[in-house]
Amino acid sequence: MADEGQKRLDYVEETVLKKRKNNDQWAIKRREQIESRKQRNKDITKSAIKRPEQFVQEYRLKELDFVRRKRRLKMRKLSIGDMKSNLLFVIRIQGSTDMHPATRKTLKQLRLRQILNGVFVKANEANLRRLLAVDPFITYGYPNAKSVRELIYKKGCAMIDNQRVPLTDNNVIEQALGKYGIICLEDIVHEISNVGPHFKEVSRFLWPFKLKKPESLHPLKKKHFKDGGDSGNRQEHINAFIEKLN
Repeated sequence: MADEGQKRLDYVEETVLKKRKNNDQWAIKRREQIESRKQRNKDITKSAIKRPEQFVQEYRLKELDFVRRKRRLKMRKLSIGDMKSNLLFVIRIQGSTDMHPATRKTLKQLRLRQILNGVFVKANEANLRRLLAVDPFITYGYPNAKSVRELIYKKGCAMIDNQRVPLTDNNVIEQALGKYGIICLEDIVHEISNVGPHFKEVSRFLWPFKLKKPESLHPLKKKHFKDGGDSGNRQEHINAFIEKLN
């Protein structure tokens, strides 16, 4: 009777187990091949000899970027009154091929060093001027509470001694932000969502979010979002864009 009460173990045929093992080995080998190919392509790109015409073209594009940057800062102005929210989420969408060093410096100040890096930013005069300066290379908008929570819980990492540390332990948060009364992930979400008094410290504590571009997403354009492109202020539409990249 005791034997009848015990659960019988699921039986898996040996051929099925072998097939699973072969599939796992093939997947690992395939992943290694893809990584090797990517690295080889990077090495080829770095070692490729540029023609003089390419240098001239790149120089002209960078100078054109600088001229357009100065024109934007002179002709346009973003003010706090134009913003519907004090909280912005900014995502870098373009590389640095035709980017002037001044633009690269501004992106560095915003901590957007790589494509599809994202950061939370407070809408003040200094930050709005930075956003305007790099407008074709970024997109931004007003994240809702759901987007803030999902970003922090799913992709949140801390910057500890210039190292990227996943937010899996509240002790890490308490050691760094406990003096501000912030001791857990929910406190971080609350401080960011409400642009609290320690927003700067918390946003600096967070490592820039690394988002992923899905294969189905079209190539991102420098044209302004309201004109059918991807750059600039998306307002509330940033939440749908975050969901695609999350």
